[in-house]
Amino acid sequence: MCMKVPFYDLDPMNVVWHGNYIKYLEESRCDMLCKIGYTYSDMMNECIAYPLATMDLKFVKSATFAQELKIVTTLVEYEPALIIKYKIFDAKSNELIFKAKSMQICVDMKTGESLYSAPKKFVEKLENYE
Repeated sequence: MCMKVPFYDLDPMNVVWHGNYIKYLEESRCDMLCKIGYTYSDMMNECIAYPLATMDLKFVKSATFAQELKIVTTLVEYEPALIIKYKIFDAKSNELIFKAKSMQICVDMKTGESLYSAPKKFVEKLENYE
């Protein structure tokens, strides 16, 4: 996924405010799920949620206004939890700017209980995607 850094994401030092990187990761994660064919809407229809449990962040270099970014999102595991790795690069130079890893736990929205296997529909979509 590619994007340009918008002006409103900058902090007083004219670099992307650190909290906005998480927003970029969410956009990239949604894009990846859309490409797989199993979106947050599909999860809700199945009464499944994947709340964020952990996130590790590594700020390598600051992104700046109008900089074109390339976000690479990789699904590492989907059972017993969704583990995703992210890398944000400068789209022109391919220089690494940021990297992260997130873990999301599958939860039954009706009971609030953790599920240790992915929904069947999600697994089927993943098998066709890979």
